[in-house]
Order: sequence, then C-alpha cells, then structure tokens
Amino acid sequence: MLKIARAIDALNERTGVLVSYLALPLVGVVTYEVIMRYIFDRPTSWGFELTTFIYGAHYMLGLAYAHKHDGHVAIDVFETKLPRKPRTILRIITNLVIFLPVVGLFAVYSAQYAITSWSQWERSSTAWGPPIYPWKTIMAIGFLLLLLQGISKLIHDFRSLRDSEV
Repeated sequence: MLKIARAIDALNERTGVLVSYLALPLVGVVTYEVIMRYIFDRPTSWGFELTTFIYGAHYMLGLAYAHKHDGHVAIDVFETKLPRKPRTILRIITNLVIFLPVVGLFAVYSAQYAITSWSQWERSSTAWGPPIYPWKTIMAIGFLLLLLQGISKLIHDFRSLRDSEV
C-alpha cells in the first residue's frame, strides 16, 4: 500500500511542478491583453476567456499538489492540541467520512460533466467561441488527482498509526 501512496505522491508532485509553469503563459496573455486594451485601444475578443481557462487549469491541476503539501486552508484549532495518535485518528475519520466521499462525488460528477461536454462538442457562447470540453476534462482530472492524493494521505496516516503502536 505504501508503494501506491508513494506513486500517487510522485505523480502529484510532478504534476504540480509542471502545472506551476502555466503561470508563464497566463502572465503573457494578461500582459498582451493589457497592452492591446490600454495602449492601442484594441482589446482582444479572446484574452479574458483564455486567461480564465489557463488560470482554471492551473488551479484545478494544482489542487492535489497543494493537498500533498498541506497547502489548503484548515481549521486545526482542536487538532493541534491533540497528541499525535488521536490527531492521526481524527485525520483518518475526517478523511473517510468527509474528504473522500465529497471529493469522490466531485470527481464522478465532473467526469460526467466532461463526457457530456465532449458528446455535444460544447463551445463557449462568447464571440470567440472556443471549445470548452478540454477545460471541463481538466477539471475532472484535477478532482481525480485530488481524490488520489486523499487516498495517499489516508495510507500514510494508517501507516503512521500502525508505526506509533509498535
């Protein structure tokens, strides 16, 4: 099981590092749009929407990386006061009862959302009108990676709990 957790961790680590480079085209598109809009008074029909797509991909594909590195907001007022073993048990329970079911549903429904979008060759309703099914697929992949990272954390917590009893 630990081998699976390490494989998930490695996948999300690589994905997170690669996705961080999406900030570069994002800055490029925003800079181009600002120059065209405010210097040449010629705004693009695609700049804002492409910015939204790139940032959305950056955000969704970075969720698992942030979870792996405990980068999400957490209300840990009670957890920090607990000793190590009860804290681990609490993390296992919340992971099993809240995190995995919720993120699992997000992964399933976002996959269905993407499949429906692909089946309709869905396009944006803006003047630019780009296809949006690839972006919905990215959302589903992001939730799947987050779900996998939750499973990895659960495996690590069970391992930690077992090691503390030895």
